[in-house]
Amino acid sequence: MQAKQNEWLEQWSMLEDNEMFLFRDWIRPYDLETFRGKEVLECGCGGGQHTRFMAPYAKHITAVDLNTSDLARERNRQFDNVEFVEADIAKMDLGRKFDIVISIGVVHHTDDPDKTVANLVGHLKPGGLLIVWVYSKEGNFLVENVVEPVRKMFLRRLRRTTLLNISRAVTAMMYPPIYSVYLLPLGFLPYYEYFQNFRKLTFYRNVLNVFDKLNAPQVDLISRPRAEKWIRGMDLPKIYRYRGVSYSVTAVKPSKPLKPLK
Repeated sequence: MQAKQNEWLEQWSMLEDNEMFLFRDWIRPYDLETFRGKEVLECGCGGGQHTRFMAPYAKHITAVDLNTSDLARERNRQFDNVEFVEADIAKMDLGRKFDIVISIGVVHHTDDPDKTVANLVGHLKPGGLLIVWVYSKEGNFLVENVVEPVRKMFLRRLRRTTLLNISRAVTAMMYPPIYSVYLLPLGFLPYYEYFQNFRKLTFYRNVLNVFDKLNAPQVDLISRPRAEKWIRGMDLPKIYRYRGVSYSVTAVKPSKPLKPLK
């Protein structure tokens, strides 16, 4: 089983994500009505923020997380159609199948994203819908080659409160260029599309984005060919590139058994 990583509990204890428009974007081409009356498995629920968005629509949600299930349960105690399970989403066997399996921003932080997605698909009913949102390898050169080395060398041993203060400072320094140079029609600039969202979000939410990049114990950026392999042989496969830095990967499990990945 993947080792527990306390960084996630600290992150979601200090911060919350309540931006509905981002969640709507990440589950495209589907919407919240897709969850109505469905049995949903949420893999990697974090602090339970996305659980809260789906719960008013779903028949029942099983929300799984290895590190934060108790926190998510407390933040969603108003819903009686949600249960929380502490488990490793790559190796869990819940003993039942679901209409929808969804994982937002989690698979790329697991020890083995390929095996994780295979296990998610294994929990789908025939005709069930898979929704996975991940950071893309394409468009994230700076994260892979600058942010990640800095994080590993200098930031991983800092107290999370210190890292949060660094994230606030970094976020503040990003505002001048994003509200000046990045307003010009210069689409070749790195993260040009991504920063369109930055200008929509509050300072608090932008700090969360920065903190998430600096705090994550590990990240495995996903290339498009790798994501395509996940849903090979499935029905209605779609990969939607979002803001140049991530992929929404969706597909429907066919009625006939899938062939094993090679």
